Amino acid sequence: MSKVPLTARGAAQLKEELQRLKFEERPKVTAAIATARAHGDLKENAEYHAAKEQQGMMEARIRDIEAKLGNAQIIDVTAVNAGGKVVFGSTVHLVDALNGSKARYRIVGEDEADIKSGLLSIGSPIARALIGKKEGDEVEVVTPSGKRAYEISAVEYL
Repeated sequence: MSKVPLTARGAAQLKEELQRLKFEERPKVTAAIATARAHGDLKENAEYHAAKEQQGMMEARIRDIEAKLGNAQIIDVTAVNAGGKVVFGSTVHLVDALNGSKARYRIVGEDEADIKSGLLSIGSPIARALIGKKEGDEVEVVTPSGKRAYEISAVEYL
């Protein structure tokens, strides 16, 4: 399995979620299964089947997080000497060439991405176009809604 790039913040969030799932949610689901089992016939017990399904999804998420953390390549952007270039973990300030609107994105791993919070997935078309560019560069991005042009107004390593 290949390395999963994560920021230090993203790794901490995954560890917190793993702890919550293992030590808070897992006991609750186990108790719900035991309670539903006590109600009798399991074939027609919807409560039991719902709890088992929830348990299956939770256990799958636990395995997924453990695999990602086990294969994580945690990148501290503040310790990277990127020479002003856009790299994983950097924060990029963009100006839309068409209408002058401004945007600020931090390039993060797939699990950390949240476009509403300005966290842009490394696998997104915009992030792929930005990687390796510098402040002042113009970038053309092919998005599902068509081609967009941006100018990089600043690159930060926070």
